[in-house]
Amino acid sequence: MKPSEKQRQAIIANVAKALRDTRVRKGLSMSAVAERAGLSQQMVSYVERQMRMPTIDTLLRMAEALEVELPEILRRAKG
Repeated sequence: MKPSEKQRQAIIANVAKALRDTRVRKGLSMSAVAERAGLSQQMVSYVERQMRMPTIDTLLRMAEALEVELPEILRRAKG
Protein backbone atom coordinates (compact mmCIF):
# COMPACT_ATOMS: atom_id res chain seq x y z
CA MET A 1 0.00 0.00 0.00
CA LYS A 2 1.35 3.39 -1.03
CA PRO A 3 1.65 5.86 1.87
CA SER A 4 -0.02 9.25 1.61
CA GLU A 5 2.12 12.40 1.49
CA LYS A 6 1.30 13.03 5.15
CA GLN A 7 2.41 9.48 6.07
CA ARG A 8 5.60 9.88 4.03
CA GLN A 9 6.47 13.11 5.81
CA ALA A 10 5.80 11.45 9.18
CA ILE A 11 8.13 8.56 8.32
CA ILE A 12 10.85 10.97 7.17
CA ALA A 13 10.52 12.92 10.42
CA ASN A 14 10.62 9.71 12.43
CA VAL A 15 13.77 8.49 10.65
CA ALA A 16 15.50 11.77 11.54
CA LYS A 17 14.29 11.48 15.14
CA ALA A 18 15.38 7.84 15.43
CA LEU A 19 18.86 8.70 14.16
CA ARG A 20 19.17 11.64 16.54
CA ASP A 21 17.77 9.68 19.51
CA THR A 22 20.21 6.84 18.84
CA ARG A 23 23.13 9.28 18.63
CA VAL A 24 22.16 11.02 21.86
CA ARG A 25 21.50 7.72 23.67
CA LYS A 26 24.99 6.52 22.72
CA GLY A 27 26.52 9.79 23.89
CA LEU A 28 27.95 10.69 20.50
CA SER A 29 28.34 14.16 19.08
CA MET A 30 27.32 15.02 15.53
CA SER A 31 31.01 15.45 14.77
CA ALA A 32 31.80 11.94 16.02
CA VAL A 33 29.04 10.42 13.89
CA ALA A 34 30.17 12.45 10.90
CA GLU A 35 33.78 11.34 11.30
CA ARG A 36 32.81 7.67 11.68
CA ALA A 37 30.45 7.90 8.70
CA GLY A 38 32.77 9.85 6.41
CA LEU A 39 30.26 12.69 6.22
CA SER A 40 30.41 16.34 7.16
CA GLN A 41 29.04 17.40 10.52
CA GLN A 42 26.78 19.75 8.60
CA MET A 43 25.24 16.83 6.67
CA VAL A 44 24.53 14.94 9.89
CA SER A 45 22.90 18.08 11.28
CA TYR A 46 20.84 18.60 8.11
CA VAL A 47 19.58 15.00 8.19
CA GLU A 48 18.67 15.17 11.88
CA ARG A 49 16.85 18.47 11.39
CA GLN A 50 15.10 17.28 8.20
CA MET A 51 16.75 19.98 6.14
CA ARG A 52 18.09 17.48 3.59
CA MET A 53 16.61 14.34 2.10
CA PRO A 54 19.40 11.82 2.69
CA THR A 55 20.39 9.23 0.14
CA ILE A 56 20.35 5.56 1.05
CA ASP A 57 24.16 5.73 1.15
CA THR A 58 24.03 8.55 3.71
CA LEU A 59 21.51 6.66 5.85
CA LEU A 60 23.61 3.49 5.68
CA ARG A 61 26.74 5.42 6.68
CA MET A 62 24.99 7.08 9.60
CA ALA A 63 23.46 3.81 10.79
CA GLU A 64 26.85 2.07 10.60
CA ALA A 65 28.48 4.93 12.50
CA LEU A 66 25.79 4.54 15.18
CA GLU A 67 26.25 0.75 15.21
CA VAL A 68 22.59 0.14 14.42
CA GLU A 69 20.99 -1.62 11.47
CA LEU A 70 19.21 0.68 9.02
CA PRO A 71 16.15 -1.65 8.90
CA GLU A 72 15.80 -1.14 12.67
CA ILE A 73 15.78 2.65 12.19
CA LEU A 74 13.15 2.27 9.45
CA ARG A 75 11.02 -0.05 11.60
CA ARG A 76 11.06 2.49 14.43
CA ALA A 77 10.24 5.28 11.99
CA LYS A 78 7.23 3.46 10.60
CA GLY A 79 5.95 2.92 14.11
